[in-house]
Amino acid sequence: MIAELDDWKGGTLAEVRRLIREADPEAVEQWKWMGSPAWSHGGVFAVAKPLKGKVRVTFAHGFALADPNELFNVTPAGNTWRAIDLREGDEIDAAAFEELVLEAVAYNSTQPKKPVLLSGGNPQIPKGDGDAPVQAYIAAMPGWKSDVGRRIDEIIVRAVPEVRKAVRWNSPWYGVEGEGWFLSYHVLTRYVKVTFVHGASLRPVPPGSGKVEDARWINIHEGELDEEQMAEWVRQAAALPGWHGF
Repeated sequence: MIAELDDWKGGTLAEVRRLIREADPEAVEQWKWMGSPAWSHGGVFAVAKPLKGKVRVTFAHGFALADPNELFNVTPAGNTWRAIDLREGDEIDAAAFEELVLEAVAYNSTQPKKPVLLSGGNPQIPKGDGDAPVQAYIAAMPGWKSDVGRRIDEIIVRAVPEVRKAVRWNSPWYGVEGEGWFLSYHVLTRYVKVTFVHGASLRPVPPGSGKVEDARWINIHEGELDEEQMAEWVRQAAALPGWHGF
């Protein structure tokens, strides 16, 4: 892109790129948002774009940066980003610009990392025991599915107050101490799949079935969670011997 700009904007973009790479050699260069060069380190921190009569360098979290040298000259109200508009003939204060880059990278390093969403939108959550990893999974479930996860979790806790929780294989698991695990769920593209380990013994039997003889599941689409039926299945499942797979 920079090589294609044969006017002053190409030279300005090349200088911006040089200063960013000099300040942070580990910054990753990418193409974002219709071909704009972007730099990331712990998340995107800067994007450059040639516009009519100017080159704009946007810092994604500009409002969080002190900018002691007052380089920002675009400060929209109510946003997280701030930008530097460079026009023909403008000189870039190299030391101040590199200081701003380092401040942006340092800010990114303090922010909690968003979980990766795997195929179908399922959150990638490290395995762990207890409520915390389960809540992290629920919080990362995309869109309406997060509300379904929260409601399922609440139903289980009400029905089985001493329930055990864990995350394994990027899915929450629920069980009873000494009796094993009885339920898990998983995000897919259009629904949340809730699996009962011994679902074939439940009444009514959940509709989904596959290669595992005893397992049954229900696919919950948006607006379809039957809380009363789910609570009844949970009570029945928790009373059965569970799975001791981990």
